[in-house]
Amino acid sequence: QVRLMESGGDSVQPGKPLRLTCTTSGLTDRLYCMGWFRQAPGKEREEVATFENTGRRIYGDAVKGRFTLSRENTRKTLFLDLDNPIPDDTALYFCAAGRSRTCSATNVDWWGQGTQVTVSS
Repeated sequence: QVRLMESGGDSVQPGKPLRLTCTTSGLTDRLYCMGWFRQAPGKEREEVATFENTGRRIYGDAVKGRFTLSRENTRKTLFLDLDNPIPDDTALYFCAAGRSRTCSATNVDWWGQGTQVTVSS
C-alpha cells in the first residue's frame, strides 16, 4: 500500500523560508513522477513543482525562481523549499506520485493528506 505524508506546513511572514517534506512508503523501485500541488480556498488544485519519472524538474509559473524541489537519492523523501514565500502562496500543499511520465492534478495515482501553509504579515 502506497502512502504519502506531508509535514512542515506553518504560518510564516512573507520572505521567510519554509521547507515542506513528503515521506513515502510502499513505492517500489519502479520510476514514478512525484511532486507537489496546492489548493487555495475557492481555487482549483494547481501544480507547484514536480519530477518527471526521468528526473527532470518542472515548476509552475507562479513559483519559478522562488521555490526549490529536491529529494533524497532513494527517491523516497521529497522536499519543497519555499525560499521566498508571498501571501499568494497560502494554500493546502499536497504531495503526490504517479505511474505516468509526468504528474498532473488529474492523473496522479496517490495523494497525501496535505499540509497547510499560510503566508501573511
